[in-house]
Amino acid sequence: MCNDYRLMVDAASIVKDFADLKIRIRFGEGIPNLEAREDIKITDAGPIVRSIDGARDETELVQRRWSWPGPNKRPVYNFRSDGREFTSNRCLIIADGFCEFTEPTDPKKKRKDKWLLTKKDEAIFCIAGIWRETPEVGQAFTMLTMEPGPDIAPYHDRQIVILERNAWAGWLDPTVSATSLIKPLAAGTLTVEQVG
Repeated sequence: MCNDYRLMVDAASIVKDFADLKIRIRFGEGIPNLEAREDIKITDAGPIVRSIDGARDETELVQRRWSWPGPNKRPVYNFRSDGREFTSNRCLIIADGFCEFTEPTDPKKKRKDKWLLTKKDEAIFCIAGIWRETPEVGQAFTMLTMEPGPDIAPYHDRQIVILERNAWAGWLDPTVSATSLIKPLAAGTLTVEQVG
């Protein structure tokens, strides 16, 4: 499952993309300093957009930890969406690429092959997520997963939920059915490049 993603754009670019969709972002904690990052890994802080106090038209951009400790103390960084509605604490995880890993094609290599997947013709995309407050780490988020779409199936038997742009506002509105928004992307939507 996805345990490494990328974000190479700044906060101003994110705000513009959301404004184009009539989603206004506030900065209750100040504008986060988003430096370009090739690898955002489990337990790192990453930017999310979420509604403020459940209001449909009030959103904020904050940085939070990716993953919370599970019952076995292992990090919960991916969470199955299958058949669930998620009626609270939804968030959009902002990315411009994510990685999947496969067994090495070269038998001499010990490390797995690393594949970077990006969305064609879009500077950023959003991954459906949920966040929660935990006593151990405070507020943290996790990425939702689903059955793989055609672009991801050759690399993994599950995939993160990548939302189409017209679903971003709906994901932030807990009255909109989550299952109506969670769908595989059409074949050819993602570009795949071997990076390691």
